[in-house]
Amino acid sequence: MYQMTPPQPAQPKKKKMQLWQIILVVVAVGFAAWYVYTAVAPEAATYATIQAGTLGARYSGDCVIVRDEVPYDAEGISSIDYIAQEGSLVSVSSSICNVYSTGYSTKEMTTLQNYRDSIKTYQSQLLAAETTTDAKMDQLRSDILDRAKEFRQMIAGQRGNLLNQESLLDAAVDAWQQYFKKKYSTNQRLSRLYDDEQSQLQRIDSWTKQYLATEEAIVSFYSDGYEYSLTAETYADFSPTDVRKMYQGQKPSQSTTQKAKTTIYRMVRDGSWYVLFLSKNSEWNPVDGQTYELKLERYENMQVNATVVSSTRSGGELLVRLKVEAPVTPVLYTRTCQAELGEYVQSLMVPSRAIYTYEGATGVVVLDGTNRLFIPVNVLLQDGDNVYVSALQQGLLYEGQTVALF
Repeated sequence: MYQMTPPQPAQPKKKKMQLWQIILVVVAVGFAAWYVYTAVAPEAATYATIQAGTLGARYSGDCVIVRDEVPYDAEGISSIDYIAQEGSLVSVSSSICNVYSTGYSTKEMTTLQNYRDSIKTYQSQLLAAETTTDAKMDQLRSDILDRAKEFRQMIAGQRGNLLNQESLLDAAVDAWQQYFKKKYSTNQRLSRLYDDEQSQLQRIDSWTKQYLATEEAIVSFYSDGYEYSLTAETYADFSPTDVRKMYQGQKPSQSTTQKAKTTIYRMVRDGSWYVLFLSKNSEWNPVDGQTYELKLERYENMQVNATVVSSTRSGGELLVRLKVEAPVTPVLYTRTCQAELGEYVQSLMVPSRAIYTYEGATGVVVLDGTNRLFIPVNVLLQDGDNVYVSALQQGLLYEGQTVALF
C-alpha cells in the first residue's frame, strides 16, 4: 500500500537588490538625516563679543602669619577677671582685665561681701527707726527707683543706651550712700562697718592689678607663644629654615624670664600684617616692591594684595617676605596655613573661532557698523575654546567689541 503525497507548489525565488538600489537607499537615508539635523539643530554662532580676561602666573606655598602685636604677661597669677571683650577694638586707658596674684583667694571676696551685707542690714534698721521725714533722703531714693525702672524697661526692649543708663543708676546709688554716710557720721557702729569694708578693699587691692590699654588696638586673650619673638620688627630676621620649623609647629625661642611668666593678653595693631611665604616653586624670582594677589586657604572669599618686602633662597627653600595692608581681624587667630600668590595681567579674550589669518598675519575681524576690519593680534594663551589676545597696535581692541567667527 502506498501513501500518496500531494504535489507541493513551487517556491518563488527571492530577488536580490542591485548595487545601484543600495546606493540610492543610503543616499536617501543620509539626506533625511541631514534634513532633520539642519531643521532641529541650532545654527552655529557667527559673531561674538570681546571679553576682559585675566591671566598670569600662580605660586603656591606654606605661610607663617605675623601680626603687629605685643603680649602682656605676669608672674604668680591666681585668677584673671576679663573686662574687655575678646577681639574688640579698645581705646587708650580702657580697662582690659584685673589680675589677682597668688596671695588672693575667693575667701577675701566672701569676707568683703559679708561686711557689705552687714552695712545694708544696719542701714535698714536705722531707716526703720526714723520718726521724722527726710525730704532729701526721699528724693535720692526716688531717683534710684526711677533709674532702676528705666533700666528694666530698656532690658525689656525699650530703646536707649544701656551703658549710659547703668552709669546714671550707679551715680544715683552713690549719691544716696554719700548722703546716708554724712547723715549718720556720728554713729560709731556704722563707722566701724565702713572701716572694715575699706580695709578689706585695700587688702584685696594689694593682690590685684588692673591692666589698662596703652594704645588703640585689638585685644585678644588667646596666645600661641609666637608673639614674643615673631614680631613686625623681627620677622625679616628669620631664615627659610627657621620659618620651616615654625610652620611645622616649633615656636621661636623665648628668654628665661618670658618662660616663667603667664601670658594675660595681647594687643594687636590693626591695618597691616605680614606673611612669611615658603614658595613651592623654588625657580621663581620675586621682585622687591611688586604686588601680588594673596589667597589664604579656608578664606575663599578673602583676597588681599601683598607686596614683596624681601626674599631669601637657602637650603633649597625660597622664602618671600610679604606685607599686607588690610584689616588684621580675618587672621587674628591664624598662625600657619597654605596660600597662593597670583601675578595677574589684564588682557582680552575671544573664542578660538574668532582667530583669523589674513596675508600671513594672525588677527580678528571686528564689525564696525557695516564694515569689517582686520585687526592683527598677539596670541598670549589658548585655554580650550578661549584665546587671550592683545592688539599689536594699542587702542584698536577693547572689551565689548563684536568680532566675526569662522
